[in-house]
Amino acid sequence: MNENAVLVVDDEAAMRMALEASFRRSGWDVSTAGGTVEALAKFRRSPSPLVVTDVRMPDGDGLHVMRAVREIAPSTAVIFLTAYGTVPDAVEAIKEGACDYLTKPVAFERLQEAAERVLAVTPPAPNNAKREKDVGEPELIGKSVVFARLLEQARRVAKTGADVLIEAESGTGKELIARLIHRVSNRRDRPFVAVNCSAFPVPLLESELFGHVRGAFTGANATKPGKFELANGGTILLDEVGEMPVELQPKLLRVLQEREVDPLGSTRPVPLDVRVIATTNRPLRASIASGEFRADLYYRLSVVPLTIPPLRDRPQDIPDLAAYLLEKHAPVASSEYEIAPELAAGMEAYRWPGNVRELENFMRRALALSTGKRLGAELLAHLEAEPGEESPALRAGTSLREAERQLLERTLEATGGNRTRAAELMGLSLRTIRNKVRQYGLPPRRNA
Repeated sequence: MNENAVLVVDDEAAMRMALEASFRRSGWDVSTAGGTVEALAKFRRSPSPLVVTDVRMPDGDGLHVMRAVREIAPSTAVIFLTAYGTVPDAVEAIKEGACDYLTKPVAFERLQEAAERVLAVTPPAPNNAKREKDVGEPELIGKSVVFARLLEQARRVAKTGADVLIEAESGTGKELIARLIHRVSNRRDRPFVAVNCSAFPVPLLESELFGHVRGAFTGANATKPGKFELANGGTILLDEVGEMPVELQPKLLRVLQEREVDPLGSTRPVPLDVRVIATTNRPLRASIASGEFRADLYYRLSVVPLTIPPLRDRPQDIPDLAAYLLEKHAPVASSEYEIAPELAAGMEAYRWPGNVRELENFMRRALALSTGKRLGAELLAHLEAEPGEESPALRAGTSLREAERQLLERTLEATGGNRTRAAELMGLSLRTIRNKVRQYGLPPRRNA
């Protein structure tokens, strides 16, 4: 989603053209629509963070546009324009979630001011939101309660300016959450600087974080500001901070305490105004116990701790994630593809040890290996087994009998033991399912 994109919806051609020209002159990427049907078709193809819409149009009204837009992208801001500036219209629009309400004719400067204001304070998405988009990054998608709660916490924390520690497994989107916090904070117009603490040896990491002056060490031919200086006024992301060498941790602790940095070789500390977001895929309390991480640094970093739930704890988000990834990677329009119910059930039952990153790799693999536009259950054979565990997916060379047994067992797991639903998913009769359960000696399950 382009952060400078706006969709203008108005049935009056002259008004559309005037608004389009004004927005373009101000650097916006503008698309227009002459009615509700055209507007929603364009928005589904290319969502934007802002919609400016008329209230009354021949084929519907702006309230319908806003409701449909919020279903697709809950964080989108909507501003109403109308020649009918009645109090009931204004009250209904605001109650429905409008960010602003302006009457025609309106000076573009006023509209521009309203657009900038509402984009800066777009309210958090409701708990049943399907997508939460971070500008310039893949979407944060999820309608589960645990994921919606995380997004709400992240937005609330963003307004405080407090340092944040994000602890989560690899592949869950830690950097995306960090960027979301930066984007909705009052530092959004300042730098966001990320540094991977596990990517550098000790001498290089020290210089990378804190900078150095000319002559500080052999090869230091010029003064180089560190990442903390580059992030001054904004946000610095310390990715995988648990991998930071123990010998550098005291210096990082001092930076956090004093809010100033001492470049290598310099006698003058540089004052800092920077927010610190740290991420880790390993439990830092265990690292403290083993002596690999300082307890005082942990408490400095975790002013506000956040935990991203692994994908196995939010299986209800998998269909939306799979659909988005299919749309992202399909060589043609994703609408031409179909995810078979059997495959969807198997995906929801799988534990996804690599989380969203593994799901993305699987969808790309499925597209590459599929012989048609229907992605079927046979693709489950290409899921990876967790290290040291037997794969829950089918493998090449598996006998047909064993493949059928595994598929039946996994489908029953995905349906909570509901044999009727399993029969529907597998395209079999309920009697056949019962016979197969007895044939393979599967344990009896409740018919949910």
